[in-house]
Amino acid sequence: MRLIGMLDSPYVRRAAITMRLLGLSFHHEPVSVFRTFEQFRAINPVVKAPSLVCDNGVVLMDSTLIIDYVEALAGRSLMPADLAARQRDLRVIGLALAACEKAVQNVYEHQLRPAEKQHQPWVERVDGQRTSAFALLEEEVARLAVPVQESALSQAQLTTAVVWTFTQAMLPGAVDPAKHPAIASLTAAAERFAAFEAYPHA
Repeated sequence: MRLIGMLDSPYVRRAAITMRLLGLSFHHEPVSVFRTFEQFRAINPVVKAPSLVCDNGVVLMDSTLIIDYVEALAGRSLMPADLAARQRDLRVIGLALAACEKAVQNVYEHQLRPAEKQHQPWVERVDGQRTSAFALLEEEVARLAVPVQESALSQAQLTTAVVWTFTQAMLPGAVDPAKHPAIASLTAAAERFAAFEAYPHA
């Protein structure tokens, strides 16, 4: 299998780390949707990262859908089987991905759109949504134990850590770690695991 996309994308990174934790063999190809658009389009005309080229040539898109497929392929999941625990983890993942989406929108607004075309009310709305998502995420993560072993890492913890690292790297100073100690502690622990070190935010 080939995982296409840059590791500065939190979506590519969460897929790569998940696949490694599941013990799956794959080749990561750091192709950019911006700098190498045509190269990416030759692989997937939609040019969406991450893209997973399966062994039979089928191309899958969207990190959540890719993770669903690779978990089925591996025959195991990073999600709990217990319904109540699964509901909790789905809420955590949903909040983390919502925060991530709003962080990405802010990055795109400031890095891709000319300053004279930026719409400040839109930026303020997006930033407010991100703030709310991280505040709620902090409440949820505070109820979780900090992982001490890579093998115990859940998809909720994995996704939260990837999103936090991305946000701190791309929007420095925008989300105060002092106000999110549970998320910061979880991320510090996760980033020391071999799977995270193998696929660092770049």
